[in-house]
Amino acid sequence: MAAERPEAVKQLSVVAENVGSRLSDVGRDIAEYVLAEIPELRGDATVTRILRASIAENVATLLHVFENDISLEKIEGPAAALEYARRLAQRGIPISPMIRAYRLGHWRFLQWCLDELDRQGADDELHAATGRRMLRVSFGYIDRVTEHAVLVHQHERDNWLLSQTAARAARVRDILAEDDIELDRAEPSLGYRLRQHHLGLVAWLPTPTDGGEGIARLHRITDEIAHRIACPARPLFVPRDAFLSWIWLPLGPHGEAPMDQVAQVLDHCDPSVHMCAGEVGYGIDGFRTTHRQALRTQELAAAADPVPRFTDFTTVAPMALMATNIDDMRDWVWSALGPLAVDDENSARLRETALIFLDHGCSYTATAGAQILHKNTVQYRIRKAEEIMGRPVQPGHTDLEIALRAVRYLGSTLLRAAPD
Repeated sequence: MAAERPEAVKQLSVVAENVGSRLSDVGRDIAEYVLAEIPELRGDATVTRILRASIAENVATLLHVFENDISLEKIEGPAAALEYARRLAQRGIPISPMIRAYRLGHWRFLQWCLDELDRQGADDELHAATGRRMLRVSFGYIDRVTEHAVLVHQHERDNWLLSQTAARAARVRDILAEDDIELDRAEPSLGYRLRQHHLGLVAWLPTPTDGGEGIARLHRITDEIAHRIACPARPLFVPRDAFLSWIWLPLGPHGEAPMDQVAQVLDHCDPSVHMCAGEVGYGIDGFRTTHRQALRTQELAAAADPVPRFTDFTTVAPMALMATNIDDMRDWVWSALGPLAVDDENSARLRETALIFLDHGCSYTATAGAQILHKNTVQYRIRKAEEIMGRPVQPGHTDLEIALRAVRYLGSTLLRAAPD
């Protein structure tokens, strides 16, 4: 690149001096423009005040660089700019609006400087050389300061989340363990209303992830579920480790939750996430109960082979409540199903038909319609299952139905290996 003309350095110094004489006007104009264009940065008086101070300091510093030909290597981010990055991180505002603010503010700043350069009436060659220097130095400055601000934002966000998460997790543990809880004190400390309906969830990833990536993924899918089912407030999200979190979805006055929509979000947003849900509960007792149910369901799901994507407590309640010992449960299933508890394709077909037969009131016709089979095929399968088990498939055999449902859910975990 060709060396810059000394005259351009002097010309830019004059431009900076003249623009600097209207420093307060320039800073105010840039701040109003940025706030008008980026709604995420509006609404908090303290943060807006720091934004204005950040812009004023950045403008003053860059004009000082122009005027005195200062090397960018000697420039650090202005104190107000770094404090602004910290405040955004503490309020959960992502990096992207801050970076956009630097881009838009830079463009507005250049308008002031280029207008002043035009007023100087320099010849075309000097005008072009000065403009090139203005762009090179200002872009270098913005790149340097933005990079520094991003690092400050990320560091502060990590520290803030860590401290907030630790405090919230401790408070949640107290609420789950203690009977005598003052709701008027507990709710503000959690940032979550306990006097409403809740849906407890447990979400996890099958394998650990690096850094905070796993928790970020679980957080994103939680927010998506809350948005899909129109939660009236933010969920309570409590990470337990790098790949498992406890979650409470606020439902306000609504005593039901659309579980099908929760499952759809999992299918479409992040196929690797697994999730279990309790039943909807109200108040602090419901807060505890729905969480315990979600934990029980998660213990059951983790033992399944394969592990299901989503499980609702209501669909597996008997199994979740009795599955405190999978070995004992396996022995019980073997006792209930006999030789039908074998992990092979033929036994699986017979078990599925037997369960559907029980679900349809032991009607061969209804079972045939549900499985899209001929009625004679259903009769053959039921007869064959009865021969293998040595017991009839008929209403009133609650243990048989529960054993069949347990195998449908837990799969190979409860079955004997098929003989070679």
